[in-house]
Amino acid sequence: MNVLILILTFVCMEPITWFMHKYVMHGFLWALHKDHHDHSHEGVFEKNDYFFFIFSIPAIALFYFGTVNGLSYQFFIGLGITLYGIAYFFVHDIFIHQRIKLLRDTNSPYLLAIRRAHKQHHKHVGKEEGECFGFLFVPIKYFKIYFKKS
Repeated sequence: MNVLILILTFVCMEPITWFMHKYVMHGFLWALHKDHHDHSHEGVFEKNDYFFFIFSIPAIALFYFGTVNGLSYQFFIGLGITLYGIAYFFVHDIFIHQRIKLLRDTNSPYLLAIRRAHKQHHKHVGKEEGECFGFLFVPIKYFKIYFKKS
């Protein structure tokens, strides 16, 4: 049952991420996310990196409350959120934005579709008129581009 909770949490993080990206990061917390789009930051870190800490708070709380009296379902929800965050870091920060120079070349239609959709998202430097707010599941039109070629 705990593995099912973990998997369900991981999968449910996608619509939550879409919502947070569209309405929080491109909404009232745009001041933190703006430098991710216009590259106005200096150095290695962006204000946008604060979201790593902001979004880790629920997982940390769930880990804590999920271990107070042994391992409860809360622990596995926190683990699902954390694993999604790790996947986000590898795909978004390493693969897409190359903040660590790894995983540059791929022939994977799935990864190429994610990269293309994210590029579409970043063509908008303002907070308005954005598109492709998802992470692991992007509009099907981007998958069609690369799956036709394979």
